[in-house]
Amino acid sequence: MPKLGSPGFAIWITGLPGSGKTTVARQLTPMLEERDLAIELFDGDWVREKLSPDLGFSKEDRSLHNRRVIHMTKLLVKHGAAVIVCLISPYREIRCYAREEIGNFVEVYAKASIETCIERDPKGLYKRALSGEIKDMTGIQDPYEEPQNPEVVIDTEAETPEESARKIMDKLEELGFLPE
Repeated sequence: MPKLGSPGFAIWITGLPGSGKTTVARQLTPMLEERDLAIELFDGDWVREKLSPDLGFSKEDRSLHNRRVIHMTKLLVKHGAAVIVCLISPYREIRCYAREEIGNFVEVYAKASIETCIERDPKGLYKRALSGEIKDMTGIQDPYEEPQNPEVVIDTEAETPEESARKIMDKLEELGFLPE
């Protein structure tokens, strides 16, 4: 049975839509479970549907949605959970706010070129944005501000999801967040 205990921490995976955030998180989750940690995964689509169905994709709505996720994450981390957050979170300002609010925070940048993300396009969003059907699409009409000093950069074009997850685990060990 996973234990809640100190310290809890958040792994905040940010990147363009289609950059591989959720794919890597799904590889990371069982690795953390093997360490007997209480884990919560906040996937962008799921958490938006459950927590912010009333919001759109303007900068203001994205910031409000991110603040809601930050609040939930902070509560779980406070009680010793390992929380994996997979959100585009395109603005540096809100990621800085998350770091300050949550405390035990590991920023992971899922790096992939816009061309690769467009090729992957698992939900057809880029196609719809490029045709003008979707407005405010991150990477097309709306900017994505790359992290300046993330703890981990995963290159999802060059690494397998397992290699990326292992890189995150290595950083968590280095930072002292994982039990022996």
